[in-house]
Amino acid sequence: MNTEHDRTTTPITADLLRGALDLEHTDRGILPHRLPARARRQIPDGQLAMAESQPSGVRLVFRTRATTVELDVLATKRSYPGAPPRPDGVYELLVDGRPAGRAVAAEGDTLTVDLATGAAGTTPGPVETLRFTGLSDEDKEVEIWLPHDETTRLVALRTDAPVRTAPADGRKVWLHHGSSISQGSNAAHPTGTWPAVASTLGGAELVNLGFGGSALLDPFVARTIRDTPADLISLKIGINVVNTDLMRLRAFGPAVHGFLDTVREGHPTTPLLVVSPIHCAIHEHTPGPSAPDLTALREGRLRFVATGDPAQVAAGKLTLAVIRDELARIVGQRAATDPHLHHLDGLALYGEPDAAELPLPDGLHPDPAAHRLIGERFARLAFGAGGPFGAAAR
Repeated sequence: MNTEHDRTTTPITADLLRGALDLEHTDRGILPHRLPARARRQIPDGQLAMAESQPSGVRLVFRTRATTVELDVLATKRSYPGAPPRPDGVYELLVDGRPAGRAVAAEGDTLTVDLATGAAGTTPGPVETLRFTGLSDEDKEVEIWLPHDETTRLVALRTDAPVRTAPADGRKVWLHHGSSISQGSNAAHPTGTWPAVASTLGGAELVNLGFGGSALLDPFVARTIRDTPADLISLKIGINVVNTDLMRLRAFGPAVHGFLDTVREGHPTTPLLVVSPIHCAIHEHTPGPSAPDLTALREGRLRFVATGDPAQVAAGKLTLAVIRDELARIVGQRAATDPHLHHLDGLALYGEPDAAELPLPDGLHPDPAAHRLIGERFARLAFGAGGPFGAAAR
């Protein structure tokens, strides 16, 4: 019978991780990042710094005959006073591509954020050990998907049989950039985010650059995409530009052109799909910014409202309806000389009829069932026959 003394500790290195663009070695473990250091040095706010460190789509992948896998982690829990407690992040085990277990780290560091002022502070917490047992002793590929919305330091990996790097399986690499919806807000587990669902159905290797609150056409993100190897690229643009009230129509179009120009510098002929926003009733015709609904907070619920004035749309304020029209126009214009550039209307992924059946629980983010729906539709429209990724993904 194997005991903890039979465990082999394997150093956690880049060749065991997929979906991360950088590893930071800290005094409390290895922190996977979804933006490289040169991009992180240009991050202007704590929101993006937090979001990019949350490992959506990042997973440990290796081959082994181990029947027991232990992973020591240091999670960062988030607390929003007045809002409902957040569920623990889920660590999801797949064996040869099939679900085989889940675990959570109940404790860890705690980041407390005041939704009204943005003030934040961190309280240190303990390392937790996750155990996956009862695995077959056959040679197999093991994946541990890290929480999509909980910053996680990886402290140690132990198994009762040696670990080796999993060879590439020939799947195309799909790099996707978007907002918190793409990162997976309100999804129940990491393979349940809509990009994870779509990548599984589409047979692609996912690199998820969905950043909560931060899909804002930042040049350093465009340069990251430019410099990251990828066979397929999609950009979901719009909701954060509106709900941060970041820019007006005059600036939005040139910013989109500049972002696409930068991506094309590194990927001149890669299939590139621009996706407009899904339906979001509060911002369809009302500009941002969005803000927490204080009445709902007093009732212990988290919900968002739009605070802009629809009358200001005529002066250039942005709504989702305006952005959809502008993205369709820009892609149509550029596609005349860029046959590998494509457009997908986000309403085809989740439209007003879907909102009646699967409403956004907080007014902004899909629930787990809606994530599944969006992922299935994206897989069909993008990876399916006749889709922009269909032939390229094979």
